[in-house]
Amino acid sequence: MKEQNYLDHLVGVFGQPVAENPGVVIQDAAFQALGLKRWRFLTVDVDKDKLGDAIRGLKAFKMRGINCTIPHKIAVMEYLDEISQSAKLIGAVNTIVNDNGRLFGENTDGKGFMMSLESNGVDVQGKKAVVLGAGGAARAICVEMGLAGIADITIVNRVQDRSLGDELVAILRENTKAEVRYVDWDGPYSIPADTNIVVNATSVGLYPDVNDIPNINLDSITPDMFVQDVIPNPTETALIKEMRLRGIPCATGAGMLINQAALNIEMWTGLKPDKDVMYKALEEALT
Repeated sequence: MKEQNYLDHLVGVFGQPVAENPGVVIQDAAFQALGLKRWRFLTVDVDKDKLGDAIRGLKAFKMRGINCTIPHKIAVMEYLDEISQSAKLIGAVNTIVNDNGRLFGENTDGKGFMMSLESNGVDVQGKKAVVLGAGGAARAICVEMGLAGIADITIVNRVQDRSLGDELVAILRENTKAEVRYVDWDGPYSIPADTNIVVNATSVGLYPDVNDIPNINLDSITPDMFVQDVIPNPTETALIKEMRLRGIPCATGAGMLINQAALNIEMWTGLKPDKDVMYKALEEALT
């Protein structure tokens, strides 16, 4: 007799705003390719003051896990039973695994970033990086690069948000061997000539502002540098288009998104998804 089991295995993302988050597209494609017919990825709009209720709902529905995006990556930490060491350093969690009611928090943003660099033949060991921004994405990226042995990091951030930059500098100096400095971003920033890796960890260029480019001197970026964007929507930002025109080695934020999503799926299901399937689904959804 055919087995009759219609129980759904629920995962998803909590955030606000979250309607334009393409996670469901790539997750559903991965589940289908893995033959996980009853796995469902839910895109859930959660108010800042309702996060506790949402976490209780996660447990009540026996959800297998959840992603957290803006503005919940930091606030969610108080509801977790265990947090990975790197996530503690980063000070933010983007992935939660529900193990029979015990919640484990991880940050896969920086790990997805490192995997994107590796797939493009970029090794951070002993290198110098400039990171634009000091928010959640920048924190994850800088911590992972620091733990991987990068030699030097310059953090460039808006003057009005200097406290974020100072806090990130302190974390890196205390927990990594990298030389770290902070620069106020109060005008067009020129990338130092000895830089190896340039990272746009800001939201500049994110949909719907697809024509925006970070306020940097583009002529200061040379072909011996590698530029990594973190923005996945659009899959190719105005910055990346400009880099391609200038012959600068670069990578879009789509790779970082796919990598961290693949890590999430592996943590939730124990299975390795097909990243090519996930990328194709993302590309079709955003073009």
